Amino acid sequence: MLDSLRQLRSWAPSPTVIRRAFLGALVMNTVIVVTGGAVRLTASGLGCPTVPKCTETSMVVTREMGVHGVIEFGNRMLTFVLTAAVLAALVTAWRAARRDLRRLAGVLVLGILVQAVLGAVTVLTGLNPVTVMAHFLVSMGLLAVAAYAYDVASGPRVRATAVVRPEIRVGGYLLAALVAATLVAGTVVTGTGPHSGDENASHRLPFDLADVTQLHADLVVLFVGLTVGLIIALRATDAPREVLRRAMALLGIALAQGLVGGAQYLTDLPVALVGLHVLGAALVWIATLRLLLSMTPRVQEPVATGERAHDDLVVAPAAAARP
Repeated sequence: MLDSLRQLRSWAPSPTVIRRAFLGALVMNTVIVVTGGAVRLTASGLGCPTVPKCTETSMVVTREMGVHGVIEFGNRMLTFVLTAAVLAALVTAWRAARRDLRRLAGVLVLGILVQAVLGAVTVLTGLNPVTVMAHFLVSMGLLAVAAYAYDVASGPRVRATAVVRPEIRVGGYLLAALVAATLVAGTVVTGTGPHSGDENASHRLPFDLADVTQLHADLVVLFVGLTVGLIIALRATDAPREVLRRAMALLGIALAQGLVGGAQYLTDLPVALVGLHVLGAALVWIATLRLLLSMTPRVQEPVATGERAHDDLVVAPAAAARP
């Protein structure tokens, strides 16, 4: 035991370990979004009808709660896996003396606590669509923090410079804002649509489903159009290969997401397609943020012995001045 404590105190994580720790936090934040969607889509939102217990008399799911109780309780337990991943990232950042990463990991820990409170409120209010929306949007915020933390774990960037023309960087910010608006519109569609999360949670938002769905679709079309325009601009200005690669990856994910969204609407919102759409929303958000982050160069740092150079940007500030 003492030897283990001494090893922990002397442990200095390598850059690869740091990246993997924060990648784990990013992956688990994505997984919890998808499983939370699965709880709603299987009508298991009130599978455990109270908090912090699963039932009035039991902390864990009972046989009487059936499959819905298992799904809801399983999602609650997954929160502990997420917490472990985030705490592992926090410890890694602490041992690496990375104050920037410690702060970001701390935000993730705080976010888990906020989500726990929101989750409790959601159950106690009978899956009120407004609290369900808030629960999802906070998850998207934490996903953004986790994606940024993973980027920072790969090495600091030079915030005062850029590797693309200023107007293209503005386009990147507009793209991120448009994705955020699309996510909000998507939650409105969810709160208006038939998947309330439980057959006893009948309260829905007072909007016409066709109207809010059309608004959501219009935002998606605008997003895809802006992404295509951004790719054309990146090619025309000889932008770095990494930026262009991330833009192309974003376009591919966005097109796939659009196809899934259209298919689920035309087929009357089947559970499997809606669940895939939730995953797609998370991936589009992550890909957009990674594209925006790639528009600033990394600080040139020596690669440690045995370390493989990261494939992200290491670009001279002068690149921003290219015509």
